[in-house]
Amino acid sequence: MLRKLTFLFIALPVAVILILFTVANRHPVELVLDPFNAENPALSFTLPFFVYLFAALLAGMIIGSVATWFKQGKHRKYARHEHAEAVKWQVEAESQKKRAEELAVELHPELEKLPASERAA
Repeated sequence: MLRKLTFLFIALPVAVILILFTVANRHPVELVLDPFNAENPALSFTLPFFVYLFAALLAGMIIGSVATWFKQGKHRKYARHEHAEAVKWQVEAESQKKRAEELAVELHPELEKLPASERAA
């Protein structure tokens, strides 16, 4: 339900605005990539203006995403370290629990007849 409301109130208006923007900016524009010969350029493109704007928007989103990914690297590294530490301590706790059960059986041989789930209680 929340996904449908999000689509209805955010994605749909954005789509309508983008469609109107595309229709309003469809005149052809020449992009010249030869700074030395403007009259007879070696490399140029003629595309509708909205294509250049969408390409700039997409490039900005990609560059921003990559910058954010690099910026958050220290947090991912810290999370990996903490996860490894948690796994290490979990294994240690399991081995200590097993050792405690072995010692309990050693000290009280009558506990050996009980199932493992009842020994700890």
